[in-house]
Amino acid sequence: MSNPTAAIIIIGDEILSGRTKDKNIGWLAEQLNMQGIQLREARVIPDIREVIIDTVKSMSDAVDLVFTSGGIGPTHDDITTECIAAAFGRKVIRHPEAEARLIAHYTDTDIEFNAARQKMADIPEGATLIDNPLSAAPGFIVENVHVFAGVPSILQAMFEGLRDSLPGGVAMTRLTVQCSIGEGTIATLMQSVQAAHEGISIGSYPWFKPGQFGTAAVVSGLDADVTHAAANTLAEGVQAMGADAYVMALAGSE
Repeated sequence: MSNPTAAIIIIGDEILSGRTKDKNIGWLAEQLNMQGIQLREARVIPDIREVIIDTVKSMSDAVDLVFTSGGIGPTHDDITTECIAAAFGRKVIRHPEAEARLIAHYTDTDIEFNAARQKMADIPEGATLIDNPLSAAPGFIVENVHVFAGVPSILQAMFEGLRDSLPGGVAMTRLTVQCSIGEGTIATLMQSVQAAHEGISIGSYPWFKPGQFGTAAVVSGLDADVTHAAANTLAEGVQAMGADAYVMALAGSE
């Protein structure tokens, strides 16, 4: 039985112009390899409707899994969602759950949930949402195409929540410890918790809102009991520092 195959599509004029340096291909390639998924191709393409549609269709036909990065934000040149919908002959709808997540994210901030930001709740009809624990705006899955944000920290957090559902991956328990404290302050604590719990790994993903910042620490392990114990120990350690922390399960995890 052969390993599943995959392709990565990086979408954005800013990558091709050199203004932004891609940090997603290498990271995704490493993670896919760890899952036993063979990366066959990676492409960087512009924000051109016909190019996106054609590339998504051809890659979807060529490999088992496609991962895209970029073009799902609030600005006029973020056209990935509508292009992927067109590639599969689907309508774009205002997704109720996506909208609810965004409303909750912007509540009690001084950022207006305006029409541009509301656009991030527009999802191809019938798509499955991908959790975004950092900035709330979800990615989505259509057929075998997995659509991520372009910001590396957000893409990585999205992928971590999706990892267990991918073919070839080892079923793991993954828990997020949401902390209202910077990752630099809790770096030693995360290291000590990981060392004290066999088989556990902890990844940290900083997040920012106006006047607020914190860390989403993702605790992963094969043993559910040990993983929960590690997550609780980390949360208690953060609380002992005087910061808020709580444990939540990632979608699809125990």
